Amino acid sequence: MSQSVVRRERLGRFVDLARVYRGWSKQELAANLGRDLSKIVPDSGNPKLDLVMALADALDWNVGDVAKCVWDDPPAAGAPGDFAELDARAMEAHRAGNWQALVEGGRALLAAARTPAERARALNRISGGHDGLGRHARSLECLQEALSLSPLPGGMELMLRVNLAGAHHALWHLVEARATARELVERFERRPPEGRLERVAQAFALMYRGQSARRAIGEGERLDLGTAREARADLERACILFSRLAREFGDDSYGGVGNTCRGALVEVDCALGTTDPRDAVATITEALGGVEDPQLAPPGDWLESWGWWCIYGCNVAMRHLEDPLFHRAMAVFTNKAIEIADRLGNWSLRERAFSLEQVRRERLERSTGFDAEWVLDEEDVRTIAGTMGRFPAFRETGWRILADARIVEAQ
Repeated sequence: MSQSVVRRERLGRFVDLARVYRGWSKQELAANLGRDLSKIVPDSGNPKLDLVMALADALDWNVGDVAKCVWDDPPAAGAPGDFAELDARAMEAHRAGNWQALVEGGRALLAAARTPAERARALNRISGGHDGLGRHARSLECLQEALSLSPLPGGMELMLRVNLAGAHHALWHLVEARATARELVERFERRPPEGRLERVAQAFALMYRGQSARRAIGEGERLDLGTAREARADLERACILFSRLAREFGDDSYGGVGNTCRGALVEVDCALGTTDPRDAVATITEALGGVEDPQLAPPGDWLESWGWWCIYGCNVAMRHLEDPLFHRAMAVFTNKAIEIADRLGNWSLRERAFSLEQVRRERLERSTGFDAEWVLDEEDVRTIAGTMGRFPAFRETGWRILADARIVEAQ
């Protein structure tokens, strides 16, 4: 059966469901969907957006869910016994940083899954691929679906909850991230972690709770010192735990994550007034000397950590420095953060760097009247558009950047 026929049948089922759900006659259905009665379902099976929106409204569904059900092909059934082999392939894609292959491998794994635990593992693989691609909203949906399955092994549930806190943190869902991480931290306070998996989960839970608290410090008009103290305690503890994990298991990626926490402490200490902001900027600038050219640095957690040091430096400058020190520090740090983000393909770093650079340019215009326009080429526009798609909270900033920018077209 052709794809257009399949989609036409699916769309027809939605139309029939909407009529029954609302109790409409066929004429009322056509009127509410804005279509001629004989042409509600197009022959191509590809509905226009206004029809999808009308169906979603009629059914009290989310627009994206209707579109997904109409367009997405269900995974082909996998053969029994394929699961372990498919999972090994997915893990190879993960180790290679081939995120699209990880998503596709996870989908194949999902088709072969036979138990709730296998489905959860497959969804976690798909989530990891989306996370690597910066599609954190999709990653979050996979994790939420996986956690709705039952029964799940304790280790699987723990890993999913840690990843859930990370997805919320990436999307700036600070309340949800802190609550999810807090539950995990308190679990280990009641019963100390046993084994590598639980120890790693504890370290990440402390990091996500601390990082979310750090981000919340400046959410109001005044710095929240109580939240800053909470952030410091969690981040310091996480840093210690990641350093221990790196030594004991010979895995330097833990050291890179610990270095991210160490940089965050510099920002928090400035908020608490225990570190002079100018000294903090000097410390961060000196530390970044080791990644003068990010293109020559190996990708991984350590390089990413230096990207986040740039963001922490921007936050220090934004909260504590006056012109011209503010502009000098911000320009250096945002430029370096974008270079590192491009080396890694890291969309979270891009979102922060673009947002903070826009803050710097707007402040420059207010203080000097100078029009600090962006000069963007087509690749820059694609990157900003991709960032807007991945981070709903960035969209307003992205539109402002594009509206004010001078776009240089390729010759």
